Amino acid sequence: MTKWECQACGYIYDPAEGDVDNGIDPGTSFADLPEDWVCPMCGVGKDMFEELA
Repeated sequence: MTKWECQACGYIYDPAEGDVDNGIDPGTSFADLPEDWVCPMCGVGKDMFEELA
């Protein structure tokens, strides 16, 4: 699964790890994150993330 980087703070969303502190199970792809999910580090929305090559 592809990792995604927050363009505001550099946080990396890794689907293999999920975001368990915010109720996102490991194995959850970025596309399957809820629309209201925000960066756990700085609070920006999904639109501020870019896919890492």
